[in-house]
Amino acid sequence: MTSVDKPTTAPTPTRAADDAKAVTEAALFEAFGGVRGMVETVLPGLLFVTIFTVNKDLHTSAIAALAVSLLLVVVRLVRKDTMKHAFSGVFGVAFGVVFAMMTGNAKDFYLPGMLYTLGLALAYIVTTVCGVPLIGLILGPVFKENLSWRTRNPGRKKAYAKASWAWGLILLAKCAILFPLYWWANTSQLGWVLIALKIPPFLLAVWLTWVFLAKAPAPIDVFAEMEAEEAAEKARKAAAREA
Repeated sequence: MTSVDKPTTAPTPTRAADDAKAVTEAALFEAFGGVRGMVETVLPGLLFVTIFTVNKDLHTSAIAALAVSLLLVVVRLVRKDTMKHAFSGVFGVAFGVVFAMMTGNAKDFYLPGMLYTLGLALAYIVTTVCGVPLIGLILGPVFKENLSWRTRNPGRKKAYAKASWAWGLILLAKCAILFPLYWWANTSQLGWVLIALKIPPFLLAVWLTWVFLAKAPAPIDVFAEMEAEEAAEKARKAAAREA
């Protein structure tokens, strides 16, 4: 076969699958905050349990945790970065601080976050049972598909359902470890276990979500569809004026 006879290079299924995985990975990274988001999630609690382990002073530990949360927000403001992950961290720490100060029990610093985790686990499971998996509601706008996956992309809906089940069950397993420790362990023991369980379950859930979505059909870009419809409508009106 001569060089003229050789077929032109076309995207292979393997390359298309790799591109889909890369897009999914980038979307998940954006949605869940990436490495920086994980650091901002862990750092206030780590500072709290470290200080409390050393001096057993609830007020100093709580103020330090809240201060570092506010500092992370300021850094994002200065850098003009997205604020959603930093603000969620501040609110979580603030609730923990207020709750612990009100009860005088340092372990209660962790209780609002634990209750939130339990509620989130139930939300993932309940929404999936109801046919509207929560992970699809979270990631739909990120993939520019909004809710099109519910009726127009059944393969993608199935992937979102699997991912939501994974998140729900992983978070329930985390709660099954933490809540008994809340009653039986001291503040330092609970805090260090909670810190240890911050990242690994999260990474497992994100990885499973990536696996399910990378194998799913491509998202339907509803924004591109709307833009195409608007362009077609403008073209029809222009043609009508010229006629």
